[in-house]
Order: sequence, then C-alpha cells, then structure tokens
Amino acid sequence: MAPSRLLEGKVALITGAASGFGEGIARLFANEGAKIVVADINESGGKQVAKDIEDGGGQAIFAKTDITKEEDWTRALEIAKSELGTLDILVNNAGWTYMKKDTLTVTEAEYDRVFDINVKSIFHSINVILPHFIAQGSGSVVNIASCITCKPTNGLMWYSATKAAVEVITRSLAREYSGKGIRFNAVSPSISETPLMREFIGEEPTTESLSTAATEVPVGRLCTPLDIAKATLYFASTYFNDFQT
Repeated sequence: MAPSRLLEGKVALITGAASGFGEGIARLFANEGAKIVVADINESGGKQVAKDIEDGGGQAIFAKTDITKEEDWTRALEIAKSELGTLDILVNNAGWTYMKKDTLTVTEAEYDRVFDINVKSIFHSINVILPHFIAQGSGSVVNIASCITCKPTNGLMWYSATKAAVEVITRSLAREYSGKGIRFNAVSPSISETPLMREFIGEEPTTESLSTAATEVPVGRLCTPLDIAKATLYFASTYFNDFQT
C-alpha cells in the first residue's frame, strides 16, 4: 500500500524552480511531503514559489543559484543541510536554448551558454552533491532531458546535442553509482508552453503556432509542468524505486 504522501520527510533541491517545469515539480513534491530548496537565478520568482509552498502548509527555502558556478552549488547544498537537515533528491531541471535558427548562425557565445547551462551545470552538481549522497548511502537524481534527441528539430542542433549529453550522463552515472544506493533517471519532455516556448518555435507563441506545435505530440496537446512533475515524482519516490523490491 502506497504511503499517503510519497516524499514525506525527504528534502529535494530543484533547479530552475522559479517557473515552468521546475515550479511544477517543486509544488507537486511539496504536496507529497518533501521539503524544497527552490534553486534559481531568478530571485523574485524563486522567493514567490517558496512563499506559496510555505503558505500552503509546506516547507521551502529559496537559494539563489547560478548553476554554472560550482560555488553556488556548494552553497545550495549547505543551505539544504543547515536549513532543512539534509538532501535526498536532486532535480537538474534548469535549462536554456538560443532562438531556433539556422545552425550556421549560432554564435560561439550561444554555444558556450547552452552547454554551460544544460551540461556543465550537471558536472558541477555531481561533483558537489554526489559525495553527500554517497556518504549517506542514498540519494536520487532526476535529470530533465528532452524528446528532441529522438526527433531532431531543424534550427536547434546544439541544444539537441546538450540534451543527448544529459541522456548519456544519466545512463553512465546510473551504471557507475547505483551499487552505492544512488538512483539516476531522466525525464524527456515534449514541447510545452513554458518560458522557453518562444525560443523553441522561433517566434512569439500565438494560438495558431501553439496549435500547430501540439499536432507534433502523440496525445495531441502540449505537455504541462504537472505532466513532467508526475514523471519526476515517480523516479524520485523510493516507494516506486526501492532497491530492496
């Protein structure tokens, strides 16, 4: 029989939790009993999400975090441990893309930024968070990848490459560290009406463009933050992923 709340007593650090998928994950995890570290570079949005969770009877704290900087990861972990007691779950959700365009027009600065945010951030997160998980003998990492790796989109090639890297990183870490009690999984969303929607479709979203985008999705609609939050909850919950079962 499933517990009444699947993450009761757990502490989760979620990047990019001020909006979009990250916000949806943070709110659902809080509803399921987790204490939340809302990690985002967006201070006003992140503080609001943390406040909403607290006002709803949950427990959350905001940690201003530039995920491309190792020192920010170290500080976020310390906040989790000092303010909430420990850290049990890491969700690498924060991501970025340049505006959809001809690949030959992507600048070196855009290339560097998309790899720094989408890939190097995971490098930093693992170097900082994984030793903590190993020391306590448990932990769950969920990386947000993308279905774009299965169906390439013209004009987003380097973004696609970062998400392919996320998939390989996840599989490799799972193989290397699952024996130490650490779980690694990835969720691959389809297109969704998030703050990056404009970049993904190459223009300001309109009713018509959103409808066209939805036709590319097998279920005939854009995925929602709640869709991704539920998939992430499945992987984060030890009820569904206990090594002893």
